[in-house]
Amino acid sequence: MLAVQRKGFNATFTEERYQQFLQSLTEACGVPIEFRVSETPCFLPRPLLDDLETASQSMVAQLLDDSGYRRAADAMVPDRFRMPNGEKLPTFIQVDFGLVRVGDRTEGRLVELQAFPSLYGFQLLLAETSCDVWRLQDVSVFPPGLDRDSYLSTVGRAILGDHDPANVVLMEIDPGKQKTLPDFAMTEKLWGVRAIDVRSVVNEGRWLFYQRDGRKTLIRRVYNRLIPDDVERLGLELPFDYRDDLDVEWTGSPEWFFRLSKFSIPHLKHPSVPKTMFLSEIERLPENRDAWLLKPLFSYAGGGIVFAPTDADIAAIPANQRHLYVLQERIAFTPVIETPYGPTQAEVRMMFVRDGDRYRFVLPLVRMGRGKMMGVDHNKGFKWVGASAALNQ
Repeated sequence: MLAVQRKGFNATFTEERYQQFLQSLTEACGVPIEFRVSETPCFLPRPLLDDLETASQSMVAQLLDDSGYRRAADAMVPDRFRMPNGEKLPTFIQVDFGLVRVGDRTEGRLVELQAFPSLYGFQLLLAETSCDVWRLQDVSVFPPGLDRDSYLSTVGRAILGDHDPANVVLMEIDPGKQKTLPDFAMTEKLWGVRAIDVRSVVNEGRWLFYQRDGRKTLIRRVYNRLIPDDVERLGLELPFDYRDDLDVEWTGSPEWFFRLSKFSIPHLKHPSVPKTMFLSEIERLPENRDAWLLKPLFSYAGGGIVFAPTDADIAAIPANQRHLYVLQERIAFTPVIETPYGPTQAEVRMMFVRDGDRYRFVLPLVRMGRGKMMGVDHNKGFKWVGASAALNQ
């Protein structure tokens, strides 16, 4: 989208350099990368990122400042995830936009927002390695006001609080088998926080412990990467109860997974938000089903989304479960990234952390694709798609 950088990159691309890029990423992580990484970074004009940041801040404020919304959202938290010592406000927020062309402008349309951590470690590595291997100059990894040191300190405070990294854990289910393992590895390299399997935690009264280098170690803070949807779907028995008065801090606590989510979208009033309705509140279903998506509220990474839902798809959802689904107008992403295989669509994730009394935009993440969605399953066999760095000027 920055024409000079785009043309220059495409003209000098080689498959050999791409393989060097992938090798450099893998060596830096120290673990396999099981998801597809695009052949190219994306070159985004800074005014576009400014617009997406402004829209994100407006939507988040609209939700968090609305006491009526806060009560409605709190009612969506299942009992087992209600915490006596959870976060008063979310620490991490992600806002995803699909890029579209409107006249001679590129704009964003909201796809989803979620109060849950993202790839703060791996995405930094991806952007820096892109600049290094491809020898890119005159573009920035970071938004204005941040550099590498301030990024590491800002995100580090959000993850660690004021604790020793040895007493902070990244909590997941079998982290060594997750596709996000490269981010877990980079989180340990950058901030000293290790990923542990939630099932290995030892609960003694109000305290949680884990094994670190053969020593029983107190957990003072949890960097939560455990998706509540997975806990429910797997029927996981945890070694503690979220409802207990545990002497531990949570960052990315599971309650906010429900409070800021697809549930939020029908409540938003913003020009970037596509029409979205709770299934339970629809009296007459739209006739042009191709223009709509059926989405479960609390699935993760695009799980359970139905394109062009049929009457049978709707009828399969029990009436008492329909408040847990939305119908959303489908966004027609515009292919805005020129590649040797044709123009490619892009979805930009704006990654925020709470920094004092504000949410700070710290890094963009891009997913490229030419399929129905940006996920791997919808882009099999394609080149110049997948995870990408967003470099700006």
